[in-house]
Amino acid sequence: NLALVTQNVQWAVLLGTSFVVSVYLQTVRHYNAIQTGVIFTAATVGILLSSLAAGRLVRRFQQRTLIMVGFVITIVGIIVLLVQVKGHPSAWYFAPGLFLIGIGVGVMLTPSVNVVQSAFPENLQGEISGLSRSVSNLGSSIGTAIAGTILVAGLADANRSYGIAMVVLAFIGLIGLGATVMLPKTEPSPETDKLGT
Repeated sequence: NLALVTQNVQWAVLLGTSFVVSVYLQTVRHYNAIQTGVIFTAATVGILLSSLAAGRLVRRFQQRTLIMVGFVITIVGIIVLLVQVKGHPSAWYFAPGLFLIGIGVGVMLTPSVNVVQSAFPENLQGEISGLSRSVSNLGSSIGTAIAGTILVAGLADANRSYGIAMVVLAFIGLIGLGATVMLPKTEPSPETDKLGT
């Protein structure tokens, strides 16, 4: 259950941040969709690099540790987005924060799914996989809805509403970090589930 919470929060932060930053770039900074997409390449590169390393990381570190590190890097990325962008007209100041968010999310996605999947026996993998995906999609919707509402409600002062939306997303990330801290240090065994306990 705690691992499902981390999945939900991961997607809430990722999609919430993507929505806020893209709307901000296009509405306030007046970048077109292509220019905005180019800026988001930084996040994509971060996710790709950390995902490529995920297999090696999972063999060297506990899943719980990787999820915690991922949340910390993601929250730092959000803080960098807030600090770097203030007073800088160039959209390239978004790149470092987006890159860190991409790295953080990429580090924690695979271990989070592994924790959920490994807690269930083979005969229940289809059901838990569907539940896991549903929880992730719900997180995407929640993150976009919360951050989007804050951003749109304050478009009269777009810089302020952007800052508030990003702070709220960082707080949501802290909730995910808290859920990760409460994860057991040892991996759950699916054998107990076969006994119906």
